[in-house]
Amino acid sequence: MPRESDHPEGQDPQKGEGAADFGMRTRKRKADVATPSWNNDAHTSPHMLIPTPDKDEEPASISFTRFMHQKPTPARASPFPILGWANRDDVWKSMINKEQTYVRDKLYLQRHPLLQPKMRTILLDWLMEVCDVHKLQRETFYLAQDFFDRFMSTQKNIVKTLLQLIGISSLFIAAKLEEIYPPKLHQFAYVTDGACTEDEILSMELIIMKALNWNLSPLTVVSWLNIYMQISYLNELYEVLVPQYPQQIFVQIAELLDLCMLDISCLEHAYGVLAASALYHFSSSELMQKVSGYEWCDVEDCVKWMVPFAMAIREVGSSTLKHFRGVAPEDLHNIQTHINSLDLLDKAQAKRGMLMEQNRTSPLPTGVLTPPQSIKKQSSGLKPI
Repeated sequence: MPRESDHPEGQDPQKGEGAADFGMRTRKRKADVATPSWNNDAHTSPHMLIPTPDKDEEPASISFTRFMHQKPTPARASPFPILGWANRDDVWKSMINKEQTYVRDKLYLQRHPLLQPKMRTILLDWLMEVCDVHKLQRETFYLAQDFFDRFMSTQKNIVKTLLQLIGISSLFIAAKLEEIYPPKLHQFAYVTDGACTEDEILSMELIIMKALNWNLSPLTVVSWLNIYMQISYLNELYEVLVPQYPQQIFVQIAELLDLCMLDISCLEHAYGVLAASALYHFSSSELMQKVSGYEWCDVEDCVKWMVPFAMAIREVGSSTLKHFRGVAPEDLHNIQTHINSLDLLDKAQAKRGMLMEQNRTSPLPTGVLTPPQSIKKQSSGLKPI
């Protein structure tokens, strides 16, 4: 054991030059990758603007009170059964509080006059394809989508040439958070075909995390869907932590959400509402209310908004469960797949215009994706198509 006399008077042995050198060596990344220079008072405002030709490198003072036009999440009772490992009401309250904490701005494109909604659509569709190629989790894609949308809400005047860098950096962060074996940095740079270098991705990673104030654990829309599906298929043993639902039905509902999330109008609805509305189109209002705690009035607007997307999915039919080499059979439904989303989105938007002209924006009482009457309904109320 070192004695007090072994060290100079007034000097902490943990704060000497050796400790400083050790701290430098153990940092996850070298300091020189953070090319943007932060002001000394950056701690007072964690939201930083990306240096672009149209603005200076000064920190932006972002007030999240301007996001409050998003509809607040209504209070709802916990649908969980009695849990052996936690208090069900506490778990539910924690989930609700998290959804209210991670707010998004549906009008953030107004802060970026050089961008169009179609650019966001193309970027997210490409990220979905990257996830499919690398067999990444659905949760990884939806985390990246959340990081991208929330980051853009903290910025001004982003140019379109930066979108791919922001998108791939968001996916880079999400993969390290969610994946057991995430792709390497050079693989993320490779898929951009030379548009983004490794150093640029590392620098943008730091900018994004700083702008989000290191809040990187939202409850995504696919997380809510997983919870709703699990409650729908709970057995008598109430094994909440073990998947109970059919993978094929989960994939079909997830594909509807994949399509909806490409439309920037999805930002008008909370993640829990989006998942409940998608479930409604495959089941009934009664089941949706039972597993989500929402009343019909809470999700009515979102359900009606989702109708043209559901109609487009119904026309082409949902995909079958895709098999991936090296992925365990019980985890196949969790791998993000890529379908012909852009064409489907065009069809959905065309149907939306048609429905508006005919004044028939209300969905069918039992859900747009209800199968023919001759098909026997499952006991859970969920219906494959």
